[in-house]
Amino acid sequence: QVQLVESGGGLVQAGGSLRLSCAASGSIFSINVMGWYRQAPGKQRELVATITSGNSTNYADSIKGRFTISRDFAKNTVYLQMNSLKPEDTAVYFCRAVKASGYYYWGQGTQVTVSS
Repeated sequence: QVQLVESGGGLVQAGGSLRLSCAASGSIFSINVMGWYRQAPGKQRELVATITSGNSTNYADSIKGRFTISRDFAKNTVYLQMNSLKPEDTAVYFCRAVKASGYYYWGQGTQVTVSS
């Protein structure tokens, strides 16, 4: 089992910044990919960004150039730096970890609200 705990969400004005953190614990060996997803009210959960164990990154088009995903292997933590936030970025942000076996785990989510 892998436990994921997100933190760093909150309320921010448009144009502001937030940094989300996701700390992994438990059976963290062989975690291959970690990523951030988000779900706005009434919408499906969507990919925001992922990062592999080799530090390859992938971003959704809607956040390219504004968000940066990074990973601290020593702390078993993945971060999402969010700049130039827009009201449409308002959502619950979830962390996901995927093992090489294909098993994946979700965090409980953290709310990000961007006011106009």
